[in-house]
Amino acid sequence: MKKLWFLAAASLILLLAACGGNDDSSNNEEGTGSDGDEPAEITVGASSIPHAEILEEAAPLLEEEGITLEIEQYEDYVLPNDDLDNGTLDANFFQHQPFLDQTIEDAGYEIESIGGGHVEPMGVYSQGIESIDDIPDGTEVVLSNSVSDQGRILSLFEANGLITLNEDVDKVAATIDDIEENPKDLSFHPDVAPEITPDIYNSEEDSLVVINTNFAIGAGLNPLEDALFIEGDESDYVNVIAVRSEDKDSEALNTLVEVLQSQEIQDFITDNYDGAVIPTPTDAE
Repeated sequence: MKKLWFLAAASLILLLAACGGNDDSSNNEEGTGSDGDEPAEITVGASSIPHAEILEEAAPLLEEEGITLEIEQYEDYVLPNDDLDNGTLDANFFQHQPFLDQTIEDAGYEIESIGGGHVEPMGVYSQGIESIDDIPDGTEVVLSNSVSDQGRILSLFEANGLITLNEDVDKVAATIDDIEENPKDLSFHPDVAPEITPDIYNSEEDSLVVINTNFAIGAGLNPLEDALFIEGDESDYVNVIAVRSEDKDSEALNTLVEVLQSQEIQDFITDNYDGAVIPTPTDAE
């Protein structure tokens, strides 16, 4: 009888120990793995240049926080939000806030920004036109079919004295229909995918081609040297880290934002992109 009681007590102790171990394991799934357990793992989708490069620089800093970063590279502006929404990704890093807002409006995704990383000034390029003063009347302007970029691009043309927009329109939401004055009779064509604008630039010598900075750098262009004109560093189009709304309070994902806004990453951006990519100010005092 005593032997049976002893076995029962031992079994109970083992059961309680097992339950306690499961609780610890469950709690660690929501943390960053900094207590000696397996690290948290996050998968982030990013444009190859410069976003994936910046994330690669951030990976060791995340490792110090117990977070393993896996980077999935994309060459388009559609799939990263699709894959975030369907759970393939934990976050993505490739888009500015107006583009994210437009995507949410169009697709109904429950995703949102949890912080900004950097600004990529938009540039206008031409093979054959060497200065703004040399732009001929009737010149074709090729820009991407991204609706969220139209207001940004048109504001850039207005800032350089080439057009005037309706003063009552919200510049962020401006479209070609909002052009009020166009003294050079520029012909705007917003009908190509952003990723092929460098190819258009290489093939259309007498056109103006608006190229997103990540695609310009990827095509071997130096935005500050090769662009006919370019946004200044006051641009409000900050590239953001987007997550599913249900994950906005994730410790690991918010640590990612902190690392991307850290002084180390700001210095990396400043040193490696020569002003073509502009870091956001650090949150650190």
